[in-house]
This record gives sequence, structure tokens and C-alpha cells, in this order.
Amino acid sequence: MTVRDSMRKKPTIRDLLNLKGKRQLTEVFVSTAEEAAACEEAGIDMLVTRAVWAAEIRRAAPAAFLTVSMPVHGAVSDAEAIRLGLENMSLGADAVYTGVSLERVRAMTREHIPVVGHVGLVPYRSSWYGGLRPVGKTSEEALQVYRETLAYQEAGAIGVEMELVPRRVASEISRRVGILVISMGSGSGGSAQYLFACDILGTEKGHIPRHAKVYRNLAAEYDRLQRERVSAFREFKADVDSGAFPEDRHCVEIAGGEFEDFLRGIEAAAPPR
Repeated sequence: MTVRDSMRKKPTIRDLLNLKGKRQLTEVFVSTAEEAAACEEAGIDMLVTRAVWAAEIRRAAPAAFLTVSMPVHGAVSDAEAIRLGLENMSLGADAVYTGVSLERVRAMTREHIPVVGHVGLVPYRSSWYGGLRPVGKTSEEALQVYRETLAYQEAGAIGVEMELVPRRVASEISRRVGILVISMGSGSGGSAQYLFACDILGTEKGHIPRHAKVYRNLAAEYDRLQRERVSAFREFKADVDSGAFPEDRHCVEIAGGEFEDFLRGIEAAAPPR
């Protein structure tokens, strides 16, 4: 049986909401078709990607619930938010992820565009919190996260990404709302666990977020492959420089008689000197 033959049915929004409180869903941000196909074969429930990759990711993972990240700066009006939302849906999205204003969220949900919001640490708003840090460690901040989650629910969103919120706070909020609470560094009391493929696979060097778990070190493998590429290109150049490439086996021959006819023909066709 092939992978495609054994693929599961793509979950609907209702399916995901019905699983709330029953089992943890998995969600991965992917940027390549290879990552998406691997996630699908591994049984990952939901994928997130950017609009520029959406069509490619959808083709690679037809059975995953796909959320496409909508540029925050793009939705300057209700009409523009709707346009961007519908454009992403046409690329294969099952929902759009956005941190735009609740007015824009309401406009999209009125047009039946499924929306996932963002609460807790929202990086582009992090200056208001004093930088990239957990949000919700005080009762005041925790209540604000709850109010923002409720506001998304009331605006019609199907869920929120809850980033770097204390796990007890996230669990309590999830218990009190009907939408999906997708945890990124916010414990296991929500609806799903969300990580970036680059962290899971270890494809990037440098700082690893505290909430991430690295399962492979593909960066080292990519370094090895790059060294192999350089070596192969050097050998090719050396062969050309020395005359070792091409060999007879790399070339096409013409029969002797045909070549003699060609020479006579080319002489006859040559312009007069």
C-alpha cells in the first residue's frame, strides 16, 4: 500500500473542535513540500505555512488541516481582510492565521472564513510587554490573555495560538472556552501542541527556544552535504582542466561514412572566402 493509498481523511473544523479535551492535536509550521509530506506521512494533524508556500504545501499534504498565515500589515480594512482571507482559501487553506484587529476578524468570519488568532506573546506586539518574554505570569496579565481569548471567540474565531503563557493559566482558559487553544510553549492543557519544523528537525543553528524540542540535527547533515557538493564540483572542474572529462562513454559518435559525407557537405555549403 502506498502512502497516498493509506492517507487519512482531512479533518474538518468540527472534527477538531470535537476532539477538544479528548486528545492533544499536533501542529507544525512548515516551509517546504518535503517537510509537509513528511508531516502528513507521520500523522501530524495540522500544518501552518505562509501564503507564498501554500499551494505547494497543500499539494504535498492534502490530508492535513492547513492554516495559512496572513500578513498582519495587509488587512488595512474589512474589505482587504476578506480579500486576503479568500485569496488564502483559494490557495488551499482550511483557515487563516492572523493577529489583525478583532474588527477584521469579525469581517472575515461573517464571510465564513475560518480564523485562528494569537494571544500571549505576540512577537510583533512584544514591545508592549517589555520584549520577547512569557505573558501571563501575573494575575493581571493572565486575565488579559483570558479576555483576549474570549474576544477572539466572540468574534467568531475557531481558535487561538497561545504563545508562552504559564501552563496552568493556559489550561484554565482552555477549559473555559469552546474554541481551540493551540499551545506554543504553554503546556499541554490546551487543544494542540505547535512547533516549527526547523526546531523539530534542527535545521537552523544558534538559539533554540526554551519551549522547543529538537528531535534531529539536520543542520549537521546539511553541512556534510554541502561539503560533498563542493568536493564534487571541484572534482568536475579538475577533470575538465586535465581532459579526463568527458570520456568516450560520455560522448555520441557518428559513423565514419556519415562523417565523411558531413565534411563534404560542410565544405560545399561554406561561404566563399
